[in-house]
Amino acid sequence: MNKTKSVGISFFLLIFLAINFPLSAQKLRIAVAANAQGVIKDLQADFRKRTGIETEAIIGASGKLTAQIMNGAPYAVFLSADTEFPDKLYAEGFGLQKPKIYALGSLIICGFAQGDIKNWQALLSSEQVRKIAIANPKTAPYGRAAEESLKFYKLDGKVESKLVFGESIAQVNTYLQTGVVNVGFTTESFLYENSHKSGLKWARIDEKSYGKIEQAVILLSYAKKSGIDQAQKFYDYLSSVPAKKIIANNGYHLPK
Repeated sequence: MNKTKSVGISFFLLIFLAINFPLSAQKLRIAVAANAQGVIKDLQADFRKRTGIETEAIIGASGKLTAQIMNGAPYAVFLSADTEFPDKLYAEGFGLQKPKIYALGSLIICGFAQGDIKNWQALLSSEQVRKIAIANPKTAPYGRAAEESLKFYKLDGKVESKLVFGESIAQVNTYLQTGVVNVGFTTESFLYENSHKSGLKWARIDEKSYGKIEQAVILLSYAKKSGIDQAQKFYDYLSSVPAKKIIANNGYHLPK
């Protein structure tokens, strides 16, 4: 084989690999609300074991992820912390199927503050608590739930100066773990991720004080470009018995 032919074959081989290798090696990209950053790891591992499909989770506030999707972000599936953002995406043509609820969230208050956390309403107004973390209500559904609860108990005006806003529930959790704040409103799943933390006190917030946290998943239109079969498998997997068990074991309730 002469040198010219050898160069030509090598060139076309490189082109072939460049076109096909990324498609075969590309991971299924899943946008995930920050509250689910713990459970998604378990779901990814179980899904990979059952299907061999590799996934990549992009974590963020539901509102910010929604904005990214509407601006062309290459996500195939979106697990939101509510139904509002997925419904909006579907209504505006960014979804292939109507969103479905995969989990029900539970709001808690927790931290390392001294005092009776069970009597959290009085504790928040006391001098023992100087900083209270909540996620941005505009972009994070758990932040919105916390805001609703404070208003329900007529505490919003009393503790307004103490509030420290996190970009997402993940940032609130970081504030809690590092002691930047005395207490914070977060998801019950946080307890399962930090069960080893001694001294962490918590109380479940009465569900009557905030709107139901229905967390929905939507199969996104981008899946047509990145691999619809893999995306559909993960979307369907979330309704399977193994996935439901993982979700329930991470502090979430299951939809009926």
